[in-house]
Amino acid sequence: MRDTRESRLLLILLVAVAFALITVDIKGGESSPLGGARRAAAGVLGPVERGAASAVDPVADTVRAFREAVTNRGRTDQLNKDNTELRQKLASSDAAAGRTKQLDDLLRTAGAGGYTVKAAQVIAIGPAQGFSWTITVDAGSDDGLTRDMTVINGQGLVGRITTVAPTTATVLLASDPGFSAGARLEGGGEIGFASGQGTGPMKVSLLNGRAQVKEGDRMVTFGSQSGRPFVPGVPIGKVVEVEATPGQLTKTVMVEPYVQFTRLDLVGVVVVPPRTDPRDAVLPPAVAAAAQAPAAPAAPAAAAPPASPTGGN
Repeated sequence: MRDTRESRLLLILLVAVAFALITVDIKGGESSPLGGARRAAAGVLGPVERGAASAVDPVADTVRAFREAVTNRGRTDQLNKDNTELRQKLASSDAAAGRTKQLDDLLRTAGAGGYTVKAAQVIAIGPAQGFSWTITVDAGSDDGLTRDMTVINGQGLVGRITTVAPTTATVLLASDPGFSAGARLEGGGEIGFASGQGTGPMKVSLLNGRAQVKEGDRMVTFGSQSGRPFVPGVPIGKVVEVEATPGQLTKTVMVEPYVQFTRLDLVGVVVVPPRTDPRDAVLPPAVAAAAQAPAAPAAPAAAAPPASPTGGN
């Protein structure tokens, strides 16, 4: 349509008529003369709107489901993160509790033997200085450590220091085949030399071939002059086997160490030896033999004699 005076007048007229119809419809309310036309239009356009809505609904549902999935995934990720943090806290708590117990055991052992110790943490384990069984601890010459100091933990003898650096030290474990220490039987006083056997029990050669020794007997360190490299009285282990060596000048026994060398964590380096030999005082209380032996079966009760018959003639 060309923009002419007639077309502009027609447009103005249509706009005026539209405003008039809207005014009449609003004022008329439910009784508006245009209500029928509006209902007719709704009847025609309603199905079209429903069809369009049904076509759009799957898309809207998909968008809504995707949005909820993202939200749920975010919640799941947060829950997983919270669970991980909780596990880490529990693990840290368990580790702290375990380390506290190790320290308590170490201090108890040191107190019983009169040892002055420097606590140290194991930071490495493995071959060092040509030895097969060694550990590295986080204490050194700056902490007063020197070569040939005894190393213990809450269970007993760990080894001796072989090399010292300013902040670290290397410990030769008692399980190393090159390890040797003086040993003494609990109570009887029989002495010998204990040597490492790797993952197996330690071998102890008693100097007295006729020494009276049996399985279950316990051994401690004999000690060295001035407490170097070994202080006396440190628990070594208990006898698990006595080898038959008739006619030999020495007697060989196998001793299971108290210390678990593959699970070392906190150790103590004895920096000052005890004033006197603690003898067997560091060993835990021995279980009484009566408590270990099975109880004897009770003797059967004697049968009661039959009751005498009563009654008169």
